[in-house]
Amino acid sequence: LDPTGMPMVKWIYRRPRRSSRLGVLSASFNPLTNAHIAMIDRASRDYHFDEILLLLAKANVDKTVFGATLAERLDMLQHFCFSHPHFSIAVSSHGRFADKIRGIRAIYPPETHVSFILGYDTLVRLFDPKYYEDRDAELNTLLAQCDFIAANRGGGNVSSVDALLQLPENRRYAHGIHPLQLDAPHARISSTQVRQLLSEGRPVDHLIPPEIIEYLACHEIY
Repeated sequence: LDPTGMPMVKWIYRRPRRSSRLGVLSASFNPLTNAHIAMIDRASRDYHFDEILLLLAKANVDKTVFGATLAERLDMLQHFCFSHPHFSIAVSSHGRFADKIRGIRAIYPPETHVSFILGYDTLVRLFDPKYYEDRDAELNTLLAQCDFIAANRGGGNVSSVDALLQLPENRRYAHGIHPLQLDAPHARISSTQVRQLLSEGRPVDHLIPPEIIEYLACHEIY
């Protein structure tokens, strides 16, 4: 996967059945948390996904690789997916959604409905002109191929999502963005919090899924 070449998405693990409604959670998974799972569960109930794709980008638009290596993160995700058969795992060569969708469309049938699940902080970056050569043209192309489900995480709430979408420069894209309300405890969970507690030797059982707790108990990562 070459971050300077054509956008590509490659499988790590693929559920065996064909899907018509795909929910994509693209994150750093450093590590996977209960907030990620809450976002997926709530979005799946509302939008009836028959497959969830956990997508890890080799190149991230804002973050360098620290904490767990990319290989360790994928290993953790695979351990989680052994008990969640409707989940798939893939790696993207690029970090921007405008590039990820190209890679996803290349490996799924054209009739597949694709929805990205993301937090408010990532939604802000989606609209930031610094990530585009021609923001409006690229957003038009992107939203013609997928939609977005935005949860109240990363310092924002549902009202923050609505306010962002009502800005004059964003209003034309509001039809493709669907707010998602998480309960306050899940909205506050972050991977940063988990890593900090782990480094201090404190319990994180209430913050990450049992499969990830089991994995970390056998691997010294953080």
